[in-house]
Amino acid sequence: MPEQTEANPAPGFEKYPDYEVNINPQSITLTVEAAGHEIARSTRAVELLETRHHPAWYIPLEDVSRDFIKPTDSETFCPFKGHASYWSIVTDDETIDDAIWAYLSPYDECLPIKGYASFYTNKVQVKIDGKPL
Repeated sequence: MPEQTEANPAPGFEKYPDYEVNINPQSITLTVEAAGHEIARSTRAVELLETRHHPAWYIPLEDVSRDFIKPTDSETFCPFKGHASYWSIVTDDETIDDAIWAYLSPYDECLPIKGYASFYTNKVQVKIDGKPL
C-alpha cells in the first residue's frame, strides 16, 4: 500500500487564485558554468513559468557537481512554492555566494521541482544546447 502523506497545499493560491506556476519538462541539454568550471549538466531540465517572474530553469540536484557547491544557512520563503535552501559555488579561485537554490519540500502544487535546483543567471552562465541563455 502506498505511504499516506498529509496534504501540503500552497497558501498563496488560496489568497491569489489567479496566480500561476507552470512547470514544463524540456527536451534540452542545460549546462551551468561559473568561475571557469562546468558546475552542472542535465538533460532533465524543467522550465518554471510564474506570474510576474522571468522564466526559471531547474535541474535535478543530482546533476549538479558536488565538487563545487557548499550549502549555506540562507533560506527564503515563497507562498506558492515553499521554503528554498541555498548553496554557494566554491572553486579554488572564487566563491559565489547563494548562487543556487532548491525547494527540497515544495508545496503540493509544485512537487515536480522537489529536489531540483535553479541558478541565479546574474551569478553563473546558463547554456541551453550550448547557447548562452
